[in-house]
Order: sequence, then C-alpha cells, then structure tokens
Amino acid sequence: MSNLFDLTGKVAVVTGASSGIGIQFAKALAEQGADVAILARRYDKLQEVSKEIEALGKVAFPVKCDVTNERDIEAAVNTIVDKFGKIDILVNNAGTASSGSIETLTEAEWDKVMDINVKSIFLMSKYVVKHMKEKNYGKIINTASILGAVGSKNAPLHVYNASKGAVINLTRGMGTSLIQHGITVNAIGPSLFETEMTKDTLFNEQYLKVYNAVCPAGRPGKSGELNGALIYFASDASNYTTGQILFVDGGWTAI
Repeated sequence: MSNLFDLTGKVAVVTGASSGIGIQFAKALAEQGADVAILARRYDKLQEVSKEIEALGKVAFPVKCDVTNERDIEAAVNTIVDKFGKIDILVNNAGTASSGSIETLTEAEWDKVMDINVKSIFLMSKYVVKHMKEKNYGKIINTASILGAVGSKNAPLHVYNASKGAVINLTRGMGTSLIQHGITVNAIGPSLFETEMTKDTLFNEQYLKVYNAVCPAGRPGKSGELNGALIYFASDASNYTTGQILFVDGGWTAI
C-alpha cells in the first residue's frame, strides 16, 4: 500500500507562518516531503523559519504579504506559481483575536479580526483556486477554532466567535462546490494551544485552572498535536473528505 500521507513533490503555501501554529504547520508539511512557501508580514521572522525548513531538506520560500490586502495576495500567489509552477496545498492559518463584547468592541477592532480571520481566506483562496483548477487538484485547509462552534463564558470574545463561525461555514460552502474540480476544503478547529498570541494572555494559572477543569483531557493542547489533522487534510488520504471541521480540542466540543 502506498503512503497516502506522503507529500513529496507537492507545493504548499502557509499563511501566518512567522509564529506559533503557522511555523508548526510549515515544518510538518516539509517533514512529509512538501516544499513550502511561507507568508506573513514579518519577513525577518520568515527568513528564520525558512532556515528550519531547509534543514529538513526541503525548499522554503519566504514571501512578505499582508493577507488582508488583495494586491499583496495576487502578487504573492503569482510569485509562488512562477517559482514552483503550481500550488497543491493552501493552509489559511493567519489569524488574530480581540477580547470584548459587542458593547465594548470598537468598529476598528471588529474589522481587524474579521479581515485577518475571514477576509484573508476569501482573498487567498480566490487567487489560489484558479491555479488548482488548472491541475484539477488542490487541498485547502483553514484554521478555525472551537470558539466558532461554542461560546466562551469566562471571557467575551464576540468578534472572534463571529469570525471563526464564518470560517467554519465558509469551509463547508467552499468544500461542497470545489470538490467537483478535485479540490477539497476542510478546517481544523483547535482549542487552547500555546502560541505567541495566547502565551501571555491565556497561559496563566487562573485561566488554566478553569480550562483544565472543563476540558475532558484536563490540559491544553501540546505542540505538534494539530499536525495529524493537517497532514490528513493535506494528503491524498482525504481525497473524499471535504467541507469538514475536525476539532482537535481534548474533547471540549463533545460535552
């Protein structure tokens, strides 16, 4: 039986790849054999990540890009296709959060979160899908969240809830319409993982005590525990799986 999870010869694009889960995803794809284009605004950080990927024996291609800017995205996608000739895998991972209820959020805060978490998926996919259609093949993986499916009693995260709920249903819509072109679209829904964004805000004794008491696993996710879901969705093992959300959450959404 062939290795369904082998990504040798594939070209992957990962957004939000200058920190946290984006770095993990980029390295996981490279470890399975893919060459990886990594996108973010912080080019110096991307260069550091590139060295880690190249140490795995794969090609890393850092591209500075604001994933809320359509012209930036169009130029980035064209640059990647010029270099590799194709894009097989798109990981829409760029994301941000802002705490607050609808009573306290500013319009600017709302727009920022929706632009980075939702608009970026729309724009990246818009310019990548046409190249995938030419090959009748593609894998799109979006980063959602458990908070797109459930609320948060401990702290109001209303715009984050709204954005990740939109990611979930956008994934379903794209997944069901693009499968006829050989393109699958799925999403990973993490619970709490330590990242640059969560380390200083959520990884404190008070919050973790509450989280661990509610989560069936009794702990946050560990580094690398999202990789299995990513590689499944990025590989031929998931050719008949589309429009699905895989919550990697220690059982949180099962209760």
